[in-house]
Amino acid sequence: MKRNIIFKGLPILAALTFSNVPAQRGIPPKDVTTITHSTNYPQHLDFLPEMVKLLKVPEGWTVSVAASGLGKPRMLYQTLDGHLYVTRRDTGDVLLLKDADKDGRFEDIITVVAEFKGVHGITMKDGFLYLCNNNELRRYKINPDGTLSNKEMLFNDMPSAGQHPNRTMDFGPDGKLYLSIGTLCNDCKESDREAATIVQVDPSTWERTIFASGLRNTIGFDWHPQTNELWGMDNGGDAKGDDWPPEELNNIKQEKNYGYPFAYAKKEVDKSREDPAGDSKEKWAETTEPSSMEFQAHMAPIGFQFFPSGSPYTGDALVNWHGSWNRSKPVGFQVQKIKFINGKPVTVEDFLTGFLQGRARFGRPAGVFITSSGTVLISDDANGVLYSIRQK
Repeated sequence: MKRNIIFKGLPILAALTFSNVPAQRGIPPKDVTTITHSTNYPQHLDFLPEMVKLLKVPEGWTVSVAASGLGKPRMLYQTLDGHLYVTRRDTGDVLLLKDADKDGRFEDIITVVAEFKGVHGITMKDGFLYLCNNNELRRYKINPDGTLSNKEMLFNDMPSAGQHPNRTMDFGPDGKLYLSIGTLCNDCKESDREAATIVQVDPSTWERTIFASGLRNTIGFDWHPQTNELWGMDNGGDAKGDDWPPEELNNIKQEKNYGYPFAYAKKEVDKSREDPAGDSKEKWAETTEPSSMEFQAHMAPIGFQFFPSGSPYTGDALVNWHGSWNRSKPVGFQVQKIKFINGKPVTVEDFLTGFLQGRARFGRPAGVFITSSGTVLISDDANGVLYSIRQK
């Protein structure tokens, strides 16, 4: 389905002033902005086993199905003994997958958490599995067989989900828990300070502080294994044209602002937005951090993880492009590898492609987990398939 809509932001010449009511909005933009907005959903194809042959991976690697029939699997976390946990936001549960014979395919699948509406983020530390939905953080004790017990609710007061309920989290090298809270809408000035941020959680008190702001929806983030610096992929806004704003890779630092909602990428001002109260967008953008690398708009980054030390491609990162719906020609629907040199991103190359076939697609990469040996697990939340990519 494809639909084009043209929006024109017209300058406002006058506004009513009410006594004793302070102005809270900025000055409307002076320029006329014309935007062509496309809605284009590639046709869905049900998965068939022979479709694996359509997928391409780098020379020396192979791709196979590790599990199927999983519904809409999202985020992944694997234990050292090979147990894989999978969150399913749509059904509000968590699956445990086991590969007893170590043949690379998970034969046993059981539900270990049920009735956790919208569960998405997952991580593990010190024998506990941590899970979150849009407003609640829980943890469970991991039993020897991989099942879970002793549920604890750690807090349940994160901002309302709005348009972006896909909270993700992980523990950093400092032992603190980092949790991404996306913007509550497509493009607005938030009233809740925690929206469009990454927050840092102190595990001794479970109190939250804002670590970095101006991040529209950074679902995938991870720490570089050699520098311990935090990096994340931010989703750009919708309905601003085929090619802007870009998706962006950010080196996320404490107390820094990365531009949203008035600027994207390398301090590129959004001309369709009003000025912030008491300032101009241009001056405001000067105080923000530029992105480190930009990508085609609307590819929709979800999973992001570095190859760990001692594995193939150590220090390089994988990003899952979930795929576009807001572009005249579809983009994304693949996995790419970002090469890092001396802790900095330099080039991008394809890692897993072939899901998009003309105007149709049979997969949307969502979660990623890279084992210590370098095996890559990718969840597809369109057809319920878990893929395994490993060196031959």
